[in-house]
Amino acid sequence: MGNCCERAANFFGPQKNTYIRVSLPAVCFVWQIAMVVLFGVFIRYDEESDEKGWNEFKKSHNITSNIENDFYFRYPSFQDVHVMIFVGFGFLMTFLKRYSFGGVGFNFLIAAFGLQWALLMQGWFHALDPVTGKITIGIESLINADFCCAGSLIAYGALLGKVSPVQLMVVTLFGVTLFAVEEYIILDLFHCRDAGGAMVIHTFGGYYGLAISWVLYRPNLNLSKRLNGSVYHSDLFAMIGALFLWMFWPSFNSAITNHGAGQHRTVINTYLALASCVLTTFAISSMSQKKGKLDMVHIQNASLAAGVAMGTAAELMITPYGSIIVGFCCGIISTFGYLYVTPFLEKKLKLQDTCGIHNLHAVPGMLGGFVGAIVAATATEEIYGKEGLIETFDLTGKFENRTMSTQGGYQAAGTCVAIAFGLVGGVCVGFILRFPIWGDPADDFCFDDEAYWEYCFAQFMSHIVVYYQLLEALS
Repeated sequence: MGNCCERAANFFGPQKNTYIRVSLPAVCFVWQIAMVVLFGVFIRYDEESDEKGWNEFKKSHNITSNIENDFYFRYPSFQDVHVMIFVGFGFLMTFLKRYSFGGVGFNFLIAAFGLQWALLMQGWFHALDPVTGKITIGIESLINADFCCAGSLIAYGALLGKVSPVQLMVVTLFGVTLFAVEEYIILDLFHCRDAGGAMVIHTFGGYYGLAISWVLYRPNLNLSKRLNGSVYHSDLFAMIGALFLWMFWPSFNSAITNHGAGQHRTVINTYLALASCVLTTFAISSMSQKKGKLDMVHIQNASLAAGVAMGTAAELMITPYGSIIVGFCCGIISTFGYLYVTPFLEKKLKLQDTCGIHNLHAVPGMLGGFVGAIVAATATEEIYGKEGLIETFDLTGKFENRTMSTQGGYQAAGTCVAIAFGLVGGVCVGFILRFPIWGDPADDFCFDDEAYWEYCFAQFMSHIVVYYQLLEALS
């Protein structure tokens, strides 16, 4: 028995080797070729992006102007969401003093792969024509693909600096697949409302990343402790990412909501919640320090928690003051999470969460799901009007007789499904990533760009010194 355990330990924990000259190109080429084949077999333009289809659609719907194409309604929101995925998430993860290339670069890699895989996975579940066997895509498909990628990018936050790019591709492959399944269960089978993804994106992505990180626990990560932190300029870059996310979060939550009052209301509710969250984040951050100084970690992250928490309820009639209350509470909860919960998780549960996604995504997403359940359960015709209830909750077809209390129950159940998929899926993927074939760094080589990037830190520092000397000379 002892020999078996020893062999297992040797198999899962040999000397690490970050050589990925074969594995990374192989994964990228093979998976991209697979995308070419799968897109050729399944993917086609929808009726509003296909030239012939659009002309026939205009005639059948008595449309005389191209401005009625859904592209012109959705593209501004798509732009904002796309910026959040590639710039916001990417730069938010540049806070580590020597892992900025990895933060923004690997975010770029896995998002570019993930959005292609997401178009296929979501298409198979939501847009597959049973007659032709084809998936049709349009501007809303691109938005949903970005949403799908966000779940894996959130998971990356817990693993930042500790995994190889090949492992991240595996995380994204399974993350997008799991996302498509849980999204289908929550939005189609349970018929939940979750336009901003508090449940399907943030709760799932947060617990997915935490579960993977728990399985990949590194007992000797303290050997890289000197690099697990920020410097002045890295925090400044991360703050740029945070501001992009903060500014565009109303677009993120409203991107696929119903045109008209629903989309308008979603922007207002998210906007107010985010503003309220900033004030309580600054307050708790200052109160937590003996001299009242602010911690940039709190400002970069906890100030965004309200955007996550409003993902479900923002399109509902939560009222403006209700949105402010949600933001007020999220700023407090998230900041306390960074102060006390993250250290507790690492010390007691052996869970190493580099970016603190537990406090920014997992818990606010879960709270957002339950807030949405409460708001849905208390919805009445007096507040929404009969047509408003039908439109907001899509109470048509087999769901036309669903009561609001039942809707609230399904909303709460959807949150639980997202947590379960994240935890169980994350544990399974974590064990796959423990195999010694992925080129992940040793415990004393984490949080360092030199592991995977052509980069000389000494040369970089000499350029910084020259830059500051030049500034002093000019002043």
